Amino acid sequence: MTAPLHLQAALSELLGDAQLVAEALPGTDLKLWLIDANNMDRAFSPEETRRILEDPPYWSFCWASGLALARFLAEQPHWVAGKRVLDFGAGSGVAGIAAMKAGALEAVACDLDPLAIEACRANAELNGVTLEYSGDFFAEDDRFDLILVADVLYDRANLPLLDQFLSRGKQVLVADSRVRDFQHPLYTRLGILEALTLPDLAEPWEFRRVSLYHATRS
Repeated sequence: MTAPLHLQAALSELLGDAQLVAEALPGTDLKLWLIDANNMDRAFSPEETRRILEDPPYWSFCWASGLALARFLAEQPHWVAGKRVLDFGAGSGVAGIAAMKAGALEAVACDLDPLAIEACRANAELNGVTLEYSGDFFAEDDRFDLILVADVLYDRANLPLLDQFLSRGKQVLVADSRVRDFQHPLYTRLGILEALTLPDLAEPWEFRRVSLYHATRS
């Protein structure tokens, strides 16, 4: 299976010998185009480090919270079955793809990064589902039954979005491995899930524990 040429080219500009490979996600029936694990198990040159920091290829990883949320939706499809869903900060598109696999009526992959949108397209095709796409959350109408959010709160500047999510969706599910227990009057923690980032970044154990929160618009 050959990786999408435009995505492979973009990755090669950052890390010359990195390869995109179709990887099965443990505990799911999903596959994603991810950066090969061997390439992460080496020292990066100063120039490679600079390029990665300036333009991180988030779309080439399956982050722990995305994997945890995908598993959750597969186990509890009633959250998305027959519903219109938006996957915010979609990255690889894993949450939106999982929603479609679980019976969602529609799933919109929303990301500011055009390469992430292309990764979502490639991964949707890899998994035999159809997504819709958006580069601007605030251009979307208030028409969604559920907003899915995975690993977005690592940047504290994104915390105000917790209110904004409810301006476009009736309900929100937030999966996050970085913010342990945020305080917001509309969000309730449903539990803690366990997952890891792929390829494995050897993150501390605490970042493999994913908190899942739920909010409903009043």
